[in-house]
Amino acid sequence: AATKALTTRYDLSIGILNAIDTLPIADHAAIKLVSISTTLATNAIAEGKGKRVALFLIGYDADLVREFNFGKRFATPRYHFFRGGHDFAGQAKAALDVDGIAAQAREIASAHSADAIAVSAYFSPLNPEHERRAFEAIAAVADLPIVLAHTLSTKLNSIERATTATLNASLVAVLRDFIAAVRSAMNARGINAPLMVVRGDGTLMSADIADRHAVETIHSGPAASAIGGRFLSGRDPALVVDIGGTTTDIAVVDGGQVTINEDGTTVGGYRTAVKAANIRSFAMGGDSHLSFDKEEHLRIGPARVEPLAHLASQHARVHDEVVGLAHKRPTESLLDLLEYWFIQREIDPPSAQVGDLFDLLRNGPRPLAEILKTLGLTHPMQFAGYQLIEREIIGRAGLTPTDLLHARGDFAPWDADAARTAANTFARMRGWTVDELVTRAFDGMTDAILAEIVQFLSGRALAGRDMFSLRRDLGRWFFDNSFNPADKYLQTAIRLKMPIIGIGAPAGILLPRIAEALGAELVLPEHFAVANAVGAVAGSVVAVCEAIVYPRLRELYPVGYIVQVGETRESFARQSDAIKYAHAEAKEQAESEAIQSGAVTPHTQIEEIVNGADSYRVRARAVGNPRLMFK
Repeated sequence: AATKALTTRYDLSIGILNAIDTLPIADHAAIKLVSISTTLATNAIAEGKGKRVALFLIGYDADLVREFNFGKRFATPRYHFFRGGHDFAGQAKAALDVDGIAAQAREIASAHSADAIAVSAYFSPLNPEHERRAFEAIAAVADLPIVLAHTLSTKLNSIERATTATLNASLVAVLRDFIAAVRSAMNARGINAPLMVVRGDGTLMSADIADRHAVETIHSGPAASAIGGRFLSGRDPALVVDIGGTTTDIAVVDGGQVTINEDGTTVGGYRTAVKAANIRSFAMGGDSHLSFDKEEHLRIGPARVEPLAHLASQHARVHDEVVGLAHKRPTESLLDLLEYWFIQREIDPPSAQVGDLFDLLRNGPRPLAEILKTLGLTHPMQFAGYQLIEREIIGRAGLTPTDLLHARGDFAPWDADAARTAANTFARMRGWTVDELVTRAFDGMTDAILAEIVQFLSGRALAGRDMFSLRRDLGRWFFDNSFNPADKYLQTAIRLKMPIIGIGAPAGILLPRIAEALGAELVLPEHFAVANAVGAVAGSVVAVCEAIVYPRLRELYPVGYIVQVGETRESFARQSDAIKYAHAEAKEQAESEAIQSGAVTPHTQIEEIVNGADSYRVRARAVGNPRLMFK
């Protein structure tokens, strides 16, 4: 059985309960496993909605950071430098400034200038001693969440490691609230089963691990969709295209797994040390706002709005007003009558204008034209309207591709009459019919998705469609001529070597044309609309532990070898003994973490990587099926 429920951002547990209650579950106590994927981490970073973080940098060169402007990459403007850190041989560069760290933490706590503290020490993967001591100093004076960089990554890139720690600290509270909402819903329905969370690489971890490693859920949602698409279709390799409400996500599954970005994923412009699915996401989906740009061309997104069909189905007044637009003359002002605002959550109004807005919207959603007239304004930029929307205090509804599907009858679970009238009103403003509007909108979405697929798979960027590029750029000409042939003498083609697996409600409408254009087979598996949920339970529990083996130097000559595995550090006289120990310890720690994450009888693969002269990285990967039910 499958179901869908709208996200209730003001209280996530309500939406979760709505989903549970619409499933035909005879006995909630019989449920053996609950697994979730989430886009909360990715969205919080992209939208700047994470918690405030203070970053403590131990042993970093402040002048170097400023000279190369590395500060912009830390994902927080609040970073502080302290003496300490280690060198490439794991030896302390300087004594740790414990007093300075404690004083700064005390000041942050008293001023309430940050919600969490991240700590990154130079070369901490080789020796985490200074990060551990910093943790003790901070915890003694500040009651704040503390994240240590070495617990998240063994990468030696100090900037990416610091950024990863910062992002994790900013997301811990966000993910903790989500997990608490899920557990609240489970408790309310008597569900006593293990709770798993999908990582950004499509594997599973326990909710307790996710609670500490929130940053590892970046790309969790798209990764689950890719795994679910592969599971439902049985096709491998394949290109998975997931057309959601806000974004379209593209990924490749090969060998039963989604392909991974080994160098670390980038999200919200920040490069991290987190390995996640190699996914291309772009702002185009069923809930993309349809509007006109300055040149009066049809624009699809990037803003997401609630479809008018859904809003009208919830509010009879909105239905009557939208349907009534059929009798109005097509003028520019009609656009503001096709956009509605409504209250998502109440706050203390920061201004009299915002207070007047709340007074108006307490009676239900109102069109933008009425809002502006009531406030005596001509544009929302004249007050804090858009900021309220960004903070999810005010919601916005408008014409979307989902409404066009309602208007055409392809997908109509809500108010089709309101959708048809809204589409007709919008089309009349340009002298189009509804069919012409639908064709233009879906052609635009098809072209955009095609361009993203080609760029994603080729690793190349397409030039723009300005006059210079259209005349001069061979790549742009080749792409355009392949899908819209116009050349008198040359025929070009771009062909995909694997099938396309379609996911999401609009997939059946848009992807047949895309598959045809790429000469590929389109697979729309049964239950493809809920592939994300399937992927959340189809993955395996995976734990990875890396041991670093490096020489202990004296006057640049090796006099022994050190093995650093997590919090464990051992010295050996011979390299062979060090590597043997690294294999055994990494395997033991990986299997232990996999079992803690809910894996049953994990099996382990070990990889040995040359990390430089006399240095090695031993990676143990423990894989197991998730445990079902608590004993």
